[in-house]
Amino acid sequence: MQTSPDRHEYPAHWEADVVLRDGGTARIRPITVDDADRLVSFYEQVSDESKYYRFFAPYPRLSAKDVHRFTHHDFVDRVGLAATVGGEFIATVRYDRIGADGTPASAPADEAEVAFLVQDAHQGRGVASALLEHIGAVARERGIRRFAAEVLPANNKMIKVFTDAGYTQKRSFEDGVVRLEFDLEPTDRSLAVQYAREHRAEARSVQRLLAPGSVAVIGAGRTPGGVGRSVLGNIRDAGYSGRLYAVNKALPEGQKELDGVPAHRSVRDIDGPVDLAVVAVPAEHVTEVVTECGEHGVQGLVVVSAGYAESGPEGRERQRALVRHARTYGMRIIGPNAFGIINTSPRVRLNASLAPEVPRPGRIGLFAQSGAIGIALLSRLHRRGGGVTGVTGVSTFVSSGNRADVSGNDVLQYWYEDPDTDVVLMYLESIGNPRKFTRLARRTAAAKPLVVVQGARHGAAPQGHAVRATRLPHATVSALLRQAGVIRVDTITELVDAGLLLARQPLPAGPRVAILGNSESLGLLTYDACLAEGLRPHPPQDLTTAASAADFHAALSRALADDRCDAVVVTAIPAVGEGSVGDAALAEALRSASAAAPGKPVLVVHVELGGLAEALSAAASTAPQAGPDNPPQNAPSPAPAAERLPTAEAPEGAHLIPAYPAAERAVRALGQAVAYAQWRRDAAEPGKVPEYEDINERGAAALIDGLLARGQGLTLGTDETCDLLGHYGVQVHRALPAPTPDAAAEAARDLGYPVALKATAPHLRHRADLGGVRLDLADEEQLRRSYAELTELFGAPEELRPVVQRMAPRGVDVVVRAVIDPAAGAVLSFGLAGAASQLLGDTAHRLIPVTDREATSLVRSIRTAPLLFGWRGSAPADTRALEELLLRVSRLVDDHPEVVAVTLEPVVVASHGLSVLGASVRLAHPPARDDLGPRTLPAY
Repeated sequence: MQTSPDRHEYPAHWEADVVLRDGGTARIRPITVDDADRLVSFYEQVSDESKYYRFFAPYPRLSAKDVHRFTHHDFVDRVGLAATVGGEFIATVRYDRIGADGTPASAPADEAEVAFLVQDAHQGRGVASALLEHIGAVARERGIRRFAAEVLPANNKMIKVFTDAGYTQKRSFEDGVVRLEFDLEPTDRSLAVQYAREHRAEARSVQRLLAPGSVAVIGAGRTPGGVGRSVLGNIRDAGYSGRLYAVNKALPEGQKELDGVPAHRSVRDIDGPVDLAVVAVPAEHVTEVVTECGEHGVQGLVVVSAGYAESGPEGRERQRALVRHARTYGMRIIGPNAFGIINTSPRVRLNASLAPEVPRPGRIGLFAQSGAIGIALLSRLHRRGGGVTGVTGVSTFVSSGNRADVSGNDVLQYWYEDPDTDVVLMYLESIGNPRKFTRLARRTAAAKPLVVVQGARHGAAPQGHAVRATRLPHATVSALLRQAGVIRVDTITELVDAGLLLARQPLPAGPRVAILGNSESLGLLTYDACLAEGLRPHPPQDLTTAASAADFHAALSRALADDRCDAVVVTAIPAVGEGSVGDAALAEALRSASAAAPGKPVLVVHVELGGLAEALSAAASTAPQAGPDNPPQNAPSPAPAAERLPTAEAPEGAHLIPAYPAAERAVRALGQAVAYAQWRRDAAEPGKVPEYEDINERGAAALIDGLLARGQGLTLGTDETCDLLGHYGVQVHRALPAPTPDAAAEAARDLGYPVALKATAPHLRHRADLGGVRLDLADEEQLRRSYAELTELFGAPEELRPVVQRMAPRGVDVVVRAVIDPAAGAVLSFGLAGAASQLLGDTAHRLIPVTDREATSLVRSIRTAPLLFGWRGSAPADTRALEELLLRVSRLVDDHPEVVAVTLEPVVVASHGLSVLGASVRLAHPPARDDLGPRTLPAY
């Protein structure tokens, strides 16, 4: 590594793995003196044209002086980074700090010249763009605020790298050279560019895994049975459209096939490219397999082998080594300990999983971290039984196992733009990067529904999962996910219930629900369930048990035509006797009525009507459909006679009506759809972060810098807290210390009567219920008497720490908090002071920065919000002033990441205005804000 005379030690935290535009990966790291040979080899593989563009002259080889210069850096004024694949350089970038005259300089000079060189074979992969993000972050860390680059006019690719980055820049032309100068401070546009590049790269990396042109199953056993042989058979039986190979190093010499599939002893022996390798060998042999795959150019791995982090510390280290090794070759990994992947597209037909049956092609994307839950979900979507019937099919399925590399975030990137996926269902046992997940979820939910159930909510994450530490309780994380548009459910049953409705019916325009059916009791149960879910049901319409299919059709048609109705729930019980409606006839009646008014969702609650549910789903089963081109394979047992599919079929493109076995399940799914539809409408007009003319951002920054010069982190004193908050227009009522009765009287004279006397000892602070507060003291006599009472009750003044504060107008006491969580980012919280938030947990949360609309919803989202709006005849509180306070605190934390915690308690919200009676602020040097920094994969 770098040694003397370098001024700084090797900055290991600059190392990063990145996903490139084509979905492959590369490693970015600082260049050191040990890289001389790599640099020379890299330069020899660069074309003469690229060398000319870099040095503005023919430059066939590097001199010894050049090699020394490009490998010796001080990591402050001279920095070089390299992108590597397989341990070899594919691109380099360097900056040199310069002064105003353009000559080499040191700090405080804040400008640097930057230059790139990318191997021709890797141009067009987005390598230079990724390097620019990382060298820019390094430069900002070292106090450089501006880059300058000189480029030949013909070097259009490099000019585009700079101009497309989104930074504020200026361009000039002199002496035949284009000079570009740009500020390194991130802008809204540069962040948007970064996120767009991240999205394209990660989506492409998943697409390469889910739609490979060729697959090798490594570890396919010589005898039937076993994981590898099972996966090989499942891929073959699904009719995979690409080239399939079996690999087993124990195959006898001369054996060329295994189960009719071309077989080889090593992936190296395969004549042609391999896009995806499914690895099913014992963990101790995986490293050798990864090396062979990397050298053969395999693009990605699905590792079903177990024996990694789920098995303990030794396995965890083995898992880290696996990821590092695969990334060395630019490969991404699903797993280890993965159940596998499925892609039902007719262009792919890939079942690289342990599931023996392939779901019918459909519009649901399914992600499960647990193989067992993945099996359960596939089973529920595969069968007509299990309670929910009339299911739609699956587009793609990913079971990530230990999710050592590819995670739910990556798959979300893919599903966001996947035209074959309309609804996303996810089972998560942990969220490795909640901040990024929330950002991606918000974007995805604005385009298609995202339903999530989270396991391990009340305990530690599974052993195999690398999870960032968080101080937020699960309820807070759930609230933040809902804010991002995620439909949060508690069980996989609810996950499927909601997913089927969202995949098959339009979103409701509002909460008004019509209920009709042939059972009065079932209608009343549905009515009660609607009220419990916050919906607005109409009185149930009882068609009686004698209702015919025509009666159902007419009643549903009327309900759908009613402008006062946003959704319809149809309840049905079996009818007995001559002339009773048949399942197929009733299904057709409901389907035809729904098709005539396709803008409103229709749900059916049935009781022991398997036949009706089958009829409603028509040809929507997930089971493979038998036919001349697709004979049944490993067909499941036939359904009971009562549940077999009648002959009626839904017209092409028709909305298929989901059926539920219980009213509460149907209504709960409908309630979630109503809430999600409202979120979509609100998200279309997201609000804005307001500007306040009296905010002094520069003054606050100078104060923070001065305070942090004292040490790594500190809790501010009263005066410093008031000064900092004052820069953002938040005025705190002064509280003067009163160590003696005379000092209390003097403080009261300074503040003016009436005053409050408070004990601020930790065990009494904010606990008016314990008697440590005396209010409305009108004169000195009352003040001295109260002082004596407090000291008599609770002890000496040194223990009580009494203070005197001017009385504020009476109102509702609330608490405002902001904190930077290491996993979720900056979070703003609000609740009423006292038992409401402390005992009942009635606190609401929003991610910072908060918009004006979010501030409005935050105030109204706690259960005790009616106390702010004139409950039982009380005077309404000034919620506009409260919302403004929330927005100002949000701005403070967003503008200054050094502010890691703010607490305002209590804040008394009166009829006109509010009073901040207590405040505390904690500062620390800015924590790593990974989601705002350069693109990088999780480190191992």
